[in-house]
Amino acid sequence: MTGHVFHHSKAEKLLNPKRRELIAPEKVISLLNVSEHDIVADLGAGNGYFAVPIAKRAKTVYAVDMQQQMLDLLQQHAEREGVKNISYIVSDVAKTTISPQSVDKGLMAFVLHEVDDREAVFAEIAHIIKPNGAFLFIEWEAVESEMGPPLHERIPSHQLMDEAKAHFTHVELVHFHPSVYGVIVKHGH
Repeated sequence: MTGHVFHHSKAEKLLNPKRRELIAPEKVISLLNVSEHDIVADLGAGNGYFAVPIAKRAKTVYAVDMQQQMLDLLQQHAEREGVKNISYIVSDVAKTTISPQSVDKGLMAFVLHEVDDREAVFAEIAHIIKPNGAFLFIEWEAVESEMGPPLHERIPSHQLMDEAKAHFTHVELVHFHPSVYGVIVKHGH
């Protein structure tokens, strides 16, 4: 990872109500079709904008983040919401401690553009997701917008689609907002 990891001191920005206009957690839950039997991994979970609402629906959520401080904030957020089924994992998203083929659904929201080695991340996801599991990348489209990183740090959706197709059998593009898109990947057989 490079030096531009999102700093935990800015964590409140991540729960900014404006983000709900861009992408509501409920939309992610329905896209991934999260059920009460699912184990869901949130890679780069931050302070739980997605992890906490997903945990209310899923069996277990693995919240993975490189920064212990971020996971501490996530834990406080979860406790406020009465959520107890989150496992907190301090780890690099490209090399987690999650068991192979143990995750039904997963997501990585606004993190991939900060990762140096996307190939390693794709490989890790392919490693932890169950056969027929689904994983959702949420990223900033390469357009100017008032929120989000500078344009040169964004990954255009067509580029992420191409990269994902090299690793996964099913790849689908969804748009949440003109400046936010998702790529859903599945390992079919």
